[in-house]
Amino acid sequence: MNSFTKKTILIAAAILALAATFSLGIVVGVKQYPAIEKITHVLNKQSDTSEQVDFALFWDVWHRLESNYVDKANLNRDKMVLGAIDGLTKSLGDPYTIFFPPVEAKRFQEDISGSFAGIGAEVGIKKGILTIIAPLKNSPAERAGLLAGDKVFKINATSTADLTIDTAVGFIRGPKGTEVTLTITRDSWESAKEIKIVRDTIVIPVTETKKLNNGIFYIHLFNFNETSPNEFRKALQEFSDSGSKKLILDLRNNPGGFLTASVDIASWFLPAGEIVAREKSIDSETDYRSFGYRYLESVPTVVLIDQGSASASEILAGALRDQRGAKLVGMKSFGKGSVQEVENLPGGASLKITIAKWFTPNNYSINESGLDPDVKVEVTQADIDAHKDPQLDKAVELLKTKN
Repeated sequence: MNSFTKKTILIAAAILALAATFSLGIVVGVKQYPAIEKITHVLNKQSDTSEQVDFALFWDVWHRLESNYVDKANLNRDKMVLGAIDGLTKSLGDPYTIFFPPVEAKRFQEDISGSFAGIGAEVGIKKGILTIIAPLKNSPAERAGLLAGDKVFKINATSTADLTIDTAVGFIRGPKGTEVTLTITRDSWESAKEIKIVRDTIVIPVTETKKLNNGIFYIHLFNFNETSPNEFRKALQEFSDSGSKKLILDLRNNPGGFLTASVDIASWFLPAGEIVAREKSIDSETDYRSFGYRYLESVPTVVLIDQGSASASEILAGALRDQRGAKLVGMKSFGKGSVQEVENLPGGASLKITIAKWFTPNNYSINESGLDPDVKVEVTQADIDAHKDPQLDKAVELLKTKN
């Protein structure tokens, strides 16, 4: 082999070696690309968060699904995105922060703006379990025997384990006259029971009043809606006409409602400018203050609360204890002390997000903690069967000694 031939072979070998090295570099380089670079069917992949967040695992999983899932043709990338967002909101552990895909968002808007039939019970999530906050007075739920604190494990055949509050409410509601079956557990029961309830149009009461012995007047406030302040004024006129000098304010089974209604009613007990509630958001704090009606400022008052007292009713009870020293009698309240805002998103979706939390005037957080009563009084099943109300009896007993 002459020198020219040897040189030609060496050059060819070098070119092949370089080519092989270059090819290997491409293969290795592709494998070392960030997973996000391998995704070719998703728009707006960049993150605009101000903090450093590593999305490598997310995009790695996405890529593996696209590459290896056996029914690749059935992958629905829109559903994958919506599912990821749903998981994102659930990761917060806040049952009141909820993502609504377009179809559910439309149904949610229809529910809050239209009329409907149901069972007449406020529900919430307590320690991850769908729970009855309060059955409304004279509602199908109350007639069926539901109590505040009952845990709902099934709605008809559907487990409530992974349902949001709004989805669960959607399952419970339905046409008037139709039946829904709830599988319920109660602390005093040994096992779960199925309770069948016939849906009806729900008429929400506001107040109930009566004159008791020993100069005591009783006002039961059932909710805080737009008519509650005016209805409370009417109740106060009855209180005045009765000649009573002491008051029992019953907030049991009151699931709350409008903060403004709670502030207005608290104003009958407090001087102008005193704090009724504090609302704290991520970057601000707002104090809601009494308008100073003061008619009840010097009236000895006891407040009844239980597991069904939530939201605005907890605000009122907390304000009267912090600012007036009013005794709370009954059981620990529910612990719903947060504010939600609904934001419309592109494509018809929406996000209900918790934007603030409520605190009592003394800066006690209502959310999840609830209010502990000053005097704890339980109501047993035997009391219910005998139509006894030991909590009301204790309130009367406390007021007997007041001047």
